[in-house]
Amino acid sequence: MWTALGWPGALSLLVLAIAVLAVVAPQVLAPTDPLAIHPADAFRPPSWAHPFGTDESGRDIAARIVHGTSASLGIGLAATAIGVGIGAVLGFASGVGPRWVDAALARVFEVLFALPTLVLALLFISVMGGGPRASILAIGLATIPGYARLLRGTARRVAASGYVEWACLDGVSAPRRFVRHIAPNAAWPLVSAATLGVGQAIVWVSALGFLGLGTVPPSPEWGAMLNAGRVYLTTAWWMTVFPGLAIVVTATALTVIGRALAKGGRA
Repeated sequence: MWTALGWPGALSLLVLAIAVLAVVAPQVLAPTDPLAIHPADAFRPPSWAHPFGTDESGRDIAARIVHGTSASLGIGLAATAIGVGIGAVLGFASGVGPRWVDAALARVFEVLFALPTLVLALLFISVMGGGPRASILAIGLATIPGYARLLRGTARRVAASGYVEWACLDGVSAPRRFVRHIAPNAAWPLVSAATLGVGQAIVWVSALGFLGLGTVPPSPEWGAMLNAGRVYLTTAWWMTVFPGLAIVVTATALTVIGRALAKGGRA
């Protein structure tokens, strides 16, 4: 699976390894305090002392990006876990449950799909308020319909497959058929979709942070850093470029991994 990707897959794994290290032990990559203010060092361009430059308060941007990984990636992972977990329950209920359950959930999914995910997340944010917890819940709830709809279609195809029908004719009970045949074979596409979903969730987390609805400043978060740097885009471009690159590179790496998992599942 990974050998077919070549260097993009290897590079993506390296990026994700660095991101995980930044979440688990950020001080290893950036020992500088991301909240330390040094007014005399404000707006310093990238240099050996400050590889990504400094912001308007003299804070090291590289340190803030590294320490902000836990907010951006952590919120994205938590939101995806909520979306996948609840979406799996609803998807299986719709795919292999009674017809009236499928019909009712289908109507709900159609209504939710009428709104883009980010708009739906903003709707939940307006009800729950801003902050990291609200961002996790808003993005997680907004992504439930997509995962549920994907799993519904996969579960229905697996339930109609030949080996499941043979198990039924062989006298295997419905719960056992579900546990041994339907669930394992239907859940694999959800794994690759969840990996892709984490990358999308990071983008949405950053969008909420950019709008001031995510992590409360001065805590480092990539979207909030973009919002702070846009004011100085013409004079201190590094304040916007490097947080933006962190978002793009991380989301791209997760997309490459997700597509590799999807190809592996079809092999």
